[in-house]
Amino acid sequence: MDKVKILSKYLPDGAAPLISRWIDYFKCDFKISKARNTRFGDYRPPQKGEGHRISVNYDLNPYAFLVTTVHEFAHLLTWKEHQGRVKPHGTEWKKNFKRMMQPFFDSHIFPEDLRFAIVSYLENPSASSCSNITLLRALKKYDKESASSTVESLPFKTVFRLKDGRTFQKETLLRKRYRCLEIHTGRLYLFNPMAEVYPLQA
Repeated sequence: MDKVKILSKYLPDGAAPLISRWIDYFKCDFKISKARNTRFGDYRPPQKGEGHRISVNYDLNPYAFLVTTVHEFAHLLTWKEHQGRVKPHGTEWKKNFKRMMQPFFDSHIFPEDLRFAIVSYLENPSASSCSNITLLRALKKYDKESASSTVESLPFKTVFRLKDGRTFQKETLLRKRYRCLEIHTGRLYLFNPMAEVYPLQA
C-alpha cells in the first residue's frame, strides 16, 4: 500500500506527503508501534547493518502522532549532522526540531490553540513532549472519547486502574505530581497529572 495512504490514517490532513518524503530521503525504517506507557515514540541510529529506525505509537491522536514523528526525525537529522557527538536533546536537536516543525505551521496543519501550545513548547523543548504538561493538555483535547481519564481530572480518593490492571487511590498533590496509593501493596507512587487511567469509583 502507498506510504502516504497508510500515514494519512494516523496524521492530520496534509501532513502525510512530507513525512513520506522524509522516510524516503533519510532511508528510514518507520514503524507504527503498539502503545507504550513511558514513551510516544523513539529513534535508533544505524547499527549492525541496519539503517535509521523510528517508531511512533499507533494510538496517538493525529496531532500527537505528528509532533512525536517530527521529534524523532529531529533526532535522526541531528545524528546525521553530528554522528552522536552531541547531547540527544541539546541545542542542535532543539534547533532541528523547530526547523522541521516549520513546514507544518506554514501549511496550517494545526488548530490555532494547538499551534500556540506547540510554539510555546518549542521555545525550549524537553526530552519528551509527554513530560510537558501544557502541551500534553493541549494535545489531549483532540483525543477520541474513551473510558479513560487523566489523574488530574479525578476527585481525590477516587480509585482507578492502569492498563496493566493495578489499582490505585488518588491521595494528594505534591508540587506537580499526584501521590497515589497502590491498593494491593500499600505503596505510594507519584503520577504525572496527565497519566491515562480508568476510574473505578469515587
